[in-house]
Amino acid sequence: MIKIQIKIKTYTESGAMKRFKHTVLLFLFLVLLWALLTPHNMQEIWAGVAVSALVALFTLRMDPVLGDLKLTPKSFLYLLIYIFVFIKELVISNLDVARRVVDPKLPIKPGIVKVKTKLNSRIGRTILANSITLTPGTLTVDIKDEYLYIHWIEIKHDDLEGATKDIVQKFEKYLEVIFG
Repeated sequence: MIKIQIKIKTYTESGAMKRFKHTVLLFLFLVLLWALLTPHNMQEIWAGVAVSALVALFTLRMDPVLGDLKLTPKSFLYLLIYIFVFIKELVISNLDVARRVVDPKLPIKPGIVKVKTKLNSRIGRTILANSITLTPGTLTVDIKDEYLYIHWIEIKHDDLEGATKDIVQKFEKYLEVIFG
């Protein structure tokens, strides 16, 4: 007697629901972005709806990147605050680096420091690393588990806690509410 075994890959309901949630959220985000960036011409808005639907459907089979995103009023408020905190830190660090370029007598003590993050989500850690890199004077070199390795233009703290406080915590407290 010959036995034939067939394996069918099935998605659990929670996995399917995550993918559906991701697709709907992506579609709504893209339509909103399209509506904000284009003139209010109905043909262009309908084109944006169609393109947004296609992009969302193409990503249906992908892992939900925004699955870690918490959709609460508090997280939305923290996202807005985070944007302003990031812009403030961007301006401050630009002025600091410009001052160091103009006045070469200012001390620099470059090096790589190890900092620790409390963020659990991959997307949260990625946004943290990119935020650090986008502010002049710091560059994220590597991410290993909960540790980030940052090249810093002037090492002010050799210890893990001090460097984490200066580099990471200003962004992390907002990203923790948004992504967990």
